[in-house]
Amino acid sequence: MSAPANKRCTVVYALPQQQYLWRLELAAGARIGDALEAARLLAGPAAEVPWDAAPVGIFGEPRRREDSFADGDRIELYRPLARDPRARRRERARRERRSRR
Repeated sequence: MSAPANKRCTVVYALPQQQYLWRLELAAGARIGDALEAARLLAGPAAEVPWDAAPVGIFGEPRRREDSFADGDRIELYRPLARDPRARRRERARRERRSRR
């Protein structure tokens, strides 16, 4: 059985007020960076996406732009978090302990 000539992926980026999603079909040998470039062309200049600076991943797993991706993968661009989620959980647990007293 021969390898498929193309593979599909979805490139996503989310802001608190807006989500971006681009469905793509690329050559079988395409890398994450290729998918990002194709999505950038579809998005045009109006999209507020940090194409070159944002960390990337596939289904929540950090990856490099040189890495390959599988057919059907979801390629994610990550934005910086406003606060560390672990610190928020610790603060919430502290408040809950105080409120029980």
